[in-house]
Amino acid sequence: MKLFLTSVAANVLEKLVPLLPKSPKELSVLFVPTAADPYENREWMEDDRNKLLELGFNVFDFDLKDKSEGEVKKALSKTDIVFVAGGNTFYLLEKVKLSGFDNAIKDSSNQRQIYIGSSAGSVILGPNIEPMKYLDDSTKALSLSDYSGLNLIDYIVLPHFDNKKYKEAYEKLTREYRNIYKLKPLNDDQFIAIEA
Repeated sequence: MKLFLTSVAANVLEKLVPLLPKSPKELSVLFVPTAADPYENREWMEDDRNKLLELGFNVFDFDLKDKSEGEVKKALSKTDIVFVAGGNTFYLLEKVKLSGFDNAIKDSSNQRQIYIGSSAGSVILGPNIEPMKYLDDSTKALSLSDYSGLNLIDYIVLPHFDNKKYKEAYEKLTREYRNIYKLKPLNDDQFIAIEA
């Protein structure tokens, strides 16, 4: 599985296009907006979605909320790219686990797929999301007791690392977790490409 980890996908999607196996108009994108559900203003998620459309991708929305693992597997089987948008990391991971998305994405039949994460969508791929308590409200996911991520990468992505708004939060996070997890800062104009 090819992984593209971004902080703000809309800022870097044009750079990803040459790394894809086909042109955008030949690729379908399953767009998962779930992490933005707890917010009234979802501008960042809309920006990512609009950028995909602008580049010519065939975009289909798929919110994980109230979905079964069967529904998730069926949706994944019909798409080339899974795009998981940003928002609240705890809420996203809760819905990822409740819907069986975590199992479905690791299923061998989905290994040909491309995964693009934006912000929270990148963070959940790591070993644990607990450090995000400094940036996101964990009370948005009351049934989430296990903060283990999908473990598709061995580090925790720290999105928006260059955003001054998060400077103090990241100082605290880094002090507490730098000796526990590998941390990978990611600025808003950067991405990481991986063959997992």
